[in-house]
Amino acid sequence: MSDLATLDAYGALIEPATLKVQRLLPGPIERVWDYLTKTELRRRWLASGEMPAQAGGEFELVWRNDELTDPPGVRPDGFSHEHRMESRVVAFEPPRKLVITWGVQSEVEFGLESQGGEVLLTVIHRRLPDRDALLNVSAGWHAHIDVLAAQLSGQTPKPHWDNWVQLRAEYDARLPA
Repeated sequence: MSDLATLDAYGALIEPATLKVQRLLPGPIERVWDYLTKTELRRRWLASGEMPAQAGGEFELVWRNDELTDPPGVRPDGFSHEHRMESRVVAFEPPRKLVITWGVQSEVEFGLESQGGEVLLTVIHRRLPDRDALLNVSAGWHAHIDVLAAQLSGQTPKPHWDNWVQLRAEYDARLPA
């Protein structure tokens, strides 16, 4: 059986502090690339921020998760309406590979691969500092990619925060302590 035949939406640890998430999305690859790199499209599923189209460029990601879905669901305690994070482009290879810093400690790699009319999105989040961060970003990537997949498919996504809360509990049960 191929990896694609067994692909599910859940991320998995590939190293103790590294999460890998893969999802098949409607193509073409250039369209998915635009959703990764263009602020107006990226803000619809993840975070806004004018990303430089070259390695070394710095930018700010701005999350407004209450605006991702209608309704947004119930925002968990401790989360604000807006979150900001400084990032830097590490690699920019259209339309196949994008690597960015995630704050000062982590790094996220996005890989895109055409699979017929679909695109395999691979997200690898490296150097997660602790279990709480691991659970937050595992549920976060899963929930945000759910929104992206729904938008690319022309469907209505689940309420973001409700989905995130449910997924965080599922990842807590799935991932080793």
